[in-house]
Amino acid sequence: MTSRVAIGVAIAVPEPHATVLTGWRRRVGDPQAELIWPHVTLLPPTRVDSLDLEEIEKHLGEVARDGQPFVMHLLGTGTFRPVSPVVFIQVARGVADCELLEKAVRTGPLDRDLDFPYHPHVTVAQGTPDAALDLAYDGLSDFVARFPVGQFTLYEQEADGGWRRRREFNLGG
Repeated sequence: MTSRVAIGVAIAVPEPHATVLTGWRRRVGDPQAELIWPHVTLLPPTRVDSLDLEEIEKHLGEVARDGQPFVMHLLGTGTFRPVSPVVFIQVARGVADCELLEKAVRTGPLDRDLDFPYHPHVTVAQGTPDAALDLAYDGLSDFVARFPVGQFTLYEQEADGGWRRRREFNLGG
């Protein structure tokens, strides 16, 4: 009998920006603050058979090899309200790069439909009261970060709901 695991693929936001964003998640009472590293999702949580992980890693290696490093620029806040109680940091530069990677990741053994159209972003508050969402939206409205993106990461969900890095994949080879 095989087991199923939850995986995700994302671009991690580097330090010092990650600490700032995690601090805001804590400040607004987001219960995911300690479980999820700030990131731009390329594949949302997806349940797979653990026996397929080798094939998935091979697939992601091919996606990374065909991809190219790029610069990401995060700028200000956005929200999915009223559809979803989420406040996020917007991707101002690197949107097309993320879209190309996401499309390539979500093929082959990771072919799946999405619940919502893909929109690259960094979540900073989710599932908190409206006042907390407003605090994050206003408090981070002038947030700016620029950094090179040279890799993406395969994450695996642990029993406590946190995500651990399983493997990193370097873009362009």
